Amino acid sequence: MAECRGYRIFGRVQGVWFRESTRQQALRLGICGHAINCPDGSVEVLACGAEASVSELLEWLHHGPETARVERVEEFPVPGECPDGFVTG
Repeated sequence: MAECRGYRIFGRVQGVWFRESTRQQALRLGICGHAINCPDGSVEVLACGAEASVSELLEWLHHGPETARVERVEEFPVPGECPDGFVTG
């Protein structure tokens, strides 16, 4: 059974390859979802997959790629179905 979690990542996370790096990590872990830029400068991540994989991605989100500076990660509930694949936007 897939676990779906939503995260909002704050800090220096736009313009530092955060979304593509998140996509690469998610695909490596077998996670579906998305990573999108938000107007306030944060990044929203939807992660659906095995609980252990989603937990591993969350751990990665707390630091992100080398060029990012993550200040905080907030979790929010995700209603509905898991999407196919992983997209950035």
